[in-house]
Amino acid sequence: MTVLRKALPAVVLAAATVLVAGGGARAIAPEADVAHHGHVTLWQGRVGVWLVSENHGPSSLPGVTVRLTFSAPPAAGQELPAACLWGGDRVVLCGTGPLRASGAVRELTLELRTVGEPQELTVTVDTAWNGGATDRNPRNHQHEVLVPATGDPAVF
Repeated sequence: MTVLRKALPAVVLAAATVLVAGGGARAIAPEADVAHHGHVTLWQGRVGVWLVSENHGPSSLPGVTVRLTFSAPPAAGQELPAACLWGGDRVVLCGTGPLRASGAVRELTLELRTVGEPQELTVTVDTAWNGGATDRNPRNHQHEVLVPATGDPAVF
């Protein structure tokens, strides 16, 4: 038993050295808590999204990509804000820029025309990319919002 206790630290050290030297070591992913909140409004064939993204930490992030998915298609040929691009006929992807841990808040305003005048639509808001960080609280960055065509804000 004494021989095993003395030999074990040397074996562990050797294995760790081989693992690092062999390139098999992996960095531990940073942990962050991305949150998206805001409201969506639908009126006369127009949908408006007002979104605030923030990072509750503990690690800062180089950027986050927010995915907005619409159940009713936006009209084709519309221009998006500079930080956004089309990810499909019903999907818009927007970058937030850097999000410091417990720091700056990023805001996004988006207004689109819809095809026709739907009586309601659903907007799904979620994080498409967060730099590979672990987020143990997805409930504050994944939302599905039902929006009636009343012009009233549906808050999430």
